Amino acid sequence: MGLRKASAYSKKYARPYTRKSRVKSKSYIKTIPPQKIVKFQMGNIKAFENKTYTFILKLVSKEKVMLRDNAIEACRQVIHKEMEKALPGMYYFAIKKYPHHILRENRVYSGGSKGERVNTGMKESFGTAIGRAAFVEIKDTIFVVAFAEKRFIPVVREAFAKIKPKLACATKVVLERTSLSNPTEK
Repeated sequence: MGLRKASAYSKKYARPYTRKSRVKSKSYIKTIPPQKIVKFQMGNIKAFENKTYTFILKLVSKEKVMLRDNAIEACRQVIHKEMEKALPGMYYFAIKKYPHHILRENRVYSGGSKGERVNTGMKESFGTAIGRAAFVEIKDTIFVVAFAEKRFIPVVREAFAKIKPKLACATKVVLERTSLSNPTEK
């Protein structure tokens, strides 16, 4: 059985559920699903910390949603591949949202013959942990890409455009300039 569609979780405004008891028999969540995001910072991290990058493009959310960790990882792979192709070693890329919320599912099968039905009703309604999600508020930054030259702005915008269908929220791209490296450039 595959993943549930994102709309089953994306628009829920629940409070974050992260609790795991030390005593396994008393815990509702027996095991926490593994982290699917491999890296949160990529590219030339030292150059970013030394503030050598002039341009910073941010992907900002326009809606309050939950983003699943597999969607964030898919976006990370696309952006990282595009940046390595266009700006090898001359960029900084970071994921700003951490998936800490544990998603649950109470499976209820009904269909076919009576032997295939699995229904516990409200007896075990808490469900099982099936994944993680990050809470994203309005105007929260999801991804950040920093680079030095103005000519790479369309490349980064194109990479952000490729990942927009993978996200469960409307987004916008915000450009920031940290400092002017060349005073004649506007």
